Amino acid sequence: MPPLWKGSDLLECETCAFTEETVATGEVINQLLHHVGAMCIHQLNLLAASSNSLPLGALLGKQHPIEARHFSSICDIMEKAMVNGDTCIIRCILVVFQVVFRFSSPQSEQNRESVRRAGLLLWQLLMAPIDHIGSEIQREVCLAISSGLNILYQGEAELNKLLKLVLTEGERNGGLSQLRDVILTNLADQLQKNRFGSEEDDHYILADDLLHCILKTVVRESCLLVTKCQTVARDDFQKLLSTVPVVSPSLRYLMAVQNHLLSNTILIRSDEGDDSDSSLQGETLKVQELQSCILSLATKVLVGCDEVLETLQQVTTALINSDITDKETRLRGLEQVTKATMLGHLLPVLLTTLMHPNLQTLTLADALMPQLVQLVLYTSQTALLLKTQSPLFTDEPQLMSGSLVQGAKPRSAEDKVLDECEEPGFLTGLKIPAPWAAGKTVETVHPVRDNYKFKETVHIPGARCLYLRFDSRCSSQYDYDKVEGDTVTFSFEMRSGREHNTPDKAMWGFSCTVRAQESSEDVSGGLPFLADLALGLSVLACSMLRILYNGPEVTKEEEACHDLLCSKLLQRCQWQVEANGAISPALTPSPSPLPLTIEEDQEFTYPADMLIPPPGIMPGSYFDLPRIRLPPGIMGRLREVSGRARPQFRPSIK
Repeated sequence: MPPLWKGSDLLECETCAFTEETVATGEVINQLLHHVGAMCIHQLNLLAASSNSLPLGALLGKQHPIEARHFSSICDIMEKAMVNGDTCIIRCILVVFQVVFRFSSPQSEQNRESVRRAGLLLWQLLMAPIDHIGSEIQREVCLAISSGLNILYQGEAELNKLLKLVLTEGERNGGLSQLRDVILTNLADQLQKNRFGSEEDDHYILADDLLHCILKTVVRESCLLVTKCQTVARDDFQKLLSTVPVVSPSLRYLMAVQNHLLSNTILIRSDEGDDSDSSLQGETLKVQELQSCILSLATKVLVGCDEVLETLQQVTTALINSDITDKETRLRGLEQVTKATMLGHLLPVLLTTLMHPNLQTLTLADALMPQLVQLVLYTSQTALLLKTQSPLFTDEPQLMSGSLVQGAKPRSAEDKVLDECEEPGFLTGLKIPAPWAAGKTVETVHPVRDNYKFKETVHIPGARCLYLRFDSRCSSQYDYDKVEGDTVTFSFEMRSGREHNTPDKAMWGFSCTVRAQESSEDVSGGLPFLADLALGLSVLACSMLRILYNGPEVTKEEEACHDLLCSKLLQRCQWQVEANGAISPALTPSPSPLPLTIEEDQEFTYPADMLIPPPGIMPGSYFDLPRIRLPPGIMGRLREVSGRARPQFRPSIK
């Protein structure tokens, strides 16, 4: 069968089509790179959306690493695009890098050379001026470096060197600052995913020196945010209030580290199937290791909060003493801004968690007590400053000094003397929230339907009795009923059918409020932030003081020797440790500057009536005689005969 088209006709047709719709080679490459970039973005979205447990995530994670020649070609395209200044191709290759780094394995020498080239190109783009490359490309560079952090910087030393550079020089360079934020955000996300610990925790929790650099950044950001309440203009202050609380990447990472350590310490899970001594010992060692990490972090956080509170107190004092027109507005907004600092995001969680039994240790109490006392002083003083400027507090003295309110009782002289003696604190006039006083309401549906059954139990721990107040729309003999105990169960059943002419009011059901006290208190919305913070710090400080007062826990040896330890004679004796580790009374003079020996130079004689047996004692029965002090001559002779030297004693413990 002859062909439908001759060779010359086909060639002529292709030539015509080529000449009429010619596309430049550069445009073809751009379109292909656009397509590759779109595919890489789709791949990144799949990786972000899929978890490790899903088959899709496992499939993507098992892809073969990229070949060395392909990696080298990508670097060639990037290098040429940078020379030509083609931002479109640069952006596409940056997205490709983010995918390639996830599946690259720099085992061969050629792969390591390609990774080194890619790192140099990315760093050159990062350090370029922002007006040359644009903010979008700079962000993609940061994302590419962050995704290939373990590929570009192999080894802990190189990675720590990079992190220290971005943490210390980030404020001076916009690219390094953005890279720092991206890296810390990714590390915080990984810590939140691994809440209960894994083998990769050490990789996501940075070293102490890096954490110290991050904390310095957080403290500087918090102090700057508080200072803006005083320095910025009125319109800028309103904009500031509309943007807080926004957590910076540095603060977000510290929150993730703190929550990770605290949750692992409190929610530590033991191996239920292994009750051996080695398992319990391993769990104890893990808790001690976590306590050591928490102590190191908590010390840094409390020191940083101390600096922020000092700045807050200075700004508050300056605003109070200033004559600006919007002083009250700025003082009210200062509390909102303070919540956006490390005082609002780190300190409340730390204070609450340190009350857990796993963290109520003598080591933590001894180390954290100085910082806690200083923070209590700063927060209570600043809370009192803000409280004195509130209208509720400033109007009260005027009301008392002026005419009496109708129905108010005149104050006695004793009350006035007490008021003069008592210094008003930050809690004076504030109502401590009592959310438990509101009680719990139990009710059926309204109206109840036929064959309706209802049963619910209310338990209020610690209540001696419960007061049940029924709604006025349901029937009860009294306004309220009293139930002894802390638990009550409501059981309701609709047995009879409803007639057609029965109104809904008669079938309303019941509603009852259960409280632990007869009259309900006003449930306030909460304390002011600084007052609440000062109260929480005071409670924690009192708890730590109790631990310091009680001292170390009593050991088994101390319990076994309790009677000996109570002996006054042994308490006065000086002890020495022998070569074999045994403890014995010191027979040689003590180097103590206050030696004390038994005074034997005074002879004591009891009255004759003291030596007469008490009445009622049978002849031959034993009764205690007072100790008789022998003369010094007799005591010296007895010591020579027995070979016992005079023991050395220390001053008694009074």
